[in-house]
Amino acid sequence: MESTQSIKRRLKSIKNIGQITKAMELVAATKMRKSQEAALSSRNYAYTALDLLARISGQEIKLPELLRQREVKRTAFVILTSDKGLAGSFNSSVIRLFEKYIKKENINIKDERYYFIAIGKKAIAYLQSKGIKITEKFIRAGDFTTPEQINPISDSISTGYLGKKWDEVLLFSTYFISALKQEVFARKIFPVELSSIKKIIEEIIPKTGKFSDLANKKFFLFDKIDEYLIEPSQELALKALAEHLIRMQFYHLILETNASEHGARRMAMKNASDNAEELSESLNLLYNKSRQTNITKEITEIVSGTELLNN
Repeated sequence: MESTQSIKRRLKSIKNIGQITKAMELVAATKMRKSQEAALSSRNYAYTALDLLARISGQEIKLPELLRQREVKRTAFVILTSDKGLAGSFNSSVIRLFEKYIKKENINIKDERYYFIAIGKKAIAYLQSKGIKITEKFIRAGDFTTPEQINPISDSISTGYLGKKWDEVLLFSTYFISALKQEVFARKIFPVELSSIKKIIEEIIPKTGKFSDLANKKFFLFDKIDEYLIEPSQELALKALAEHLIRMQFYHLILETNASEHGARRMAMKNASDNAEELSESLNLLYNKSRQTNITKEITEIVSGTELLNN
């Protein structure tokens, strides 16, 4: 049997680990709620801009390049992961979905028609390990909580689309359902479809939990009106609205991924804390048995020694 002191050292280490994982669980829960609140606070603006964009684009005017459909010759793949680990299967699930899509569509990753954009250190490490050329890479997206901080990502991808570097953009990321469940998805970002932007804005509300009651809330800054007076022109207004909505789309995607990451890390740390507690109980029982064995052994030696002296 393992020595008492060795068991005691292991027990102390496991208790320390349990305290760390418990603290990390609480931090992840706080960050998850912060990401949700940031995304939800922007829904008023996003919904109103989306409504205005839909009304203007429905008229007979020239659509901006961002909203035009064109033949797909080159495709950009965006893989959105976290910078950090200790989040269960959060990152590996996104990577598995990407690999499944590549295999299903029989895509040659070495073909020059395909571009790969990595957001997050885990995505960068994965693409590098596969020898895939990275067109653009971004890190520390998990720390972003304002639209202005997301703009470099959305502007870079939009510029590539406007410059016809790629004609289609597919994003692989995680969809936040609740604190206990997150699902991966593949979504087309470009060409832009208003319905897809609306879906992203709607999906930021979780199915269960603290913010689930907002699903039926009316999100408009003002009542709808049938006519707008637009200056200097509808074309310029439409172009500006399209750019803002695309940035807002990326903003919600990043925040939803952040919430998913922190939700997955929270569950991973909770499981680790529970396992540490169970292991502590087992080791504590083993420690008591070891002590009892040593005590019994010492008593036996004392009794044996006493009998020898008496004889």
